[in-house]
Amino acid sequence: MPLRPEGRDERPPPGYRDHDRERWAPEPPKNRARGPFERDRARVLHSSALRRLAAKTQVVQLGESDFPRTRLTHSLECAQIGRELGGALGCDPDLVEAACLAHDLGHPPFGHNGETALDAAAAACGGFEGNAQSLRLLIRLEGKVLTPEGRSAGLNLTRAALDATLKYPWQRGGAGTGKFNCYRDDTEIFAWVRDGVDGVRTSFEAQVMDWADDVAYSVHDLEDGIHAGLIRIDALRSPEERARVCALAAAAYCDGAEAELAEVFAALLDEGFWPASFRGDLGSLAALKNLTSELIGRFCRAAQDATRAAAGPGRITRYAADLIVPRRALLECALLKAVVAHYVMARTEAVAQQARERDIIAELVAGVRLGAPDALDPPFRADYIGAADDASALRVVIDQVASLSDTAALARYRALAG
Repeated sequence: MPLRPEGRDERPPPGYRDHDRERWAPEPPKNRARGPFERDRARVLHSSALRRLAAKTQVVQLGESDFPRTRLTHSLECAQIGRELGGALGCDPDLVEAACLAHDLGHPPFGHNGETALDAAAAACGGFEGNAQSLRLLIRLEGKVLTPEGRSAGLNLTRAALDATLKYPWQRGGAGTGKFNCYRDDTEIFAWVRDGVDGVRTSFEAQVMDWADDVAYSVHDLEDGIHAGLIRIDALRSPEERARVCALAAAAYCDGAEAELAEVFAALLDEGFWPASFRGDLGSLAALKNLTSELIGRFCRAAQDATRAAAGPGRITRYAADLIVPRRALLECALLKAVVAHYVMARTEAVAQQARERDIIAELVAGVRLGAPDALDPPFRADYIGAADDASALRVVIDQVASLSDTAALARYRALAG
């Protein structure tokens, strides 16, 4: 890349203030005068945590198919959707893309199933939450920048970029939900990120990232399930099957009543872009890709049009407005999530495997804790040795286990088992 004149990084991008581009730890001037959010995106893209997502489960387990969608491919797809939607609404595209790439960094081995197991294992130190772990990676666990005192500042992203990753900007118990974005010992930098923000409102860029995440995983997980033969398109035409999906969507994914969802589901399935079946040949593959494109475009256009209708034309950044997602789009997205949950995640063999994975996580935490500090990777040892109390030491053990990919977790478990 050719060098460009220095000085571009001294000015915030259009629509953003100097306050938005500040970093927690001071850094020397850079030779390449990229914008601050370009630099944020590059740091996330080159991070070790993002690479590890290549071996972390999305929905269909690694090894079950030669067509795997992992946490990494999901993050890349989320980033593409978020970048285009955010750019169309006036956000800095690099800022939104950085947030999308970073949103799943804290996911542990075995997806949400591993998250549940780690939350139980971490009860004595405040629990575990993938979103809070993502922030922790960005601000301290990734090796990139040190503070003047010699402490890790993680990737040292700008304030606006860190804020854009916060779906749940509160600690555990806040806002009446089990989700949260900050552990107790990360509150200092969390307060710095949220400086000047009232309450628990999320930034516009975070809202774009959140909707891009929902769109990416609802649509692409559906694609995965169809490609793997676990979801049959013709089965969705059955009233009995649709009723089961609507009941699950009402119970787990939205506030819609089953009757309302049944009407929305029937209308969605009547759209002409649904293939009649999937046979695995080139024609079927093309039709399936067309289905994903149509659904993604449908969801993004709905949010873009509704937001423009409410906020008007012009650049929308930070806290200037909220992303408006029409109710029908929310319900359609919830129904796709329920389809995947019903046909993929609720299978008998999947449930049995999930129970075994939770046991593996629990045994890994116990084994690493028993063998610490030698059982810890070098980046974690100093924090463990310097831990002020048992809770702080346990948090380091949790950080270690959470950092593992699915394959690394299984290898360590086999080593512990002798």
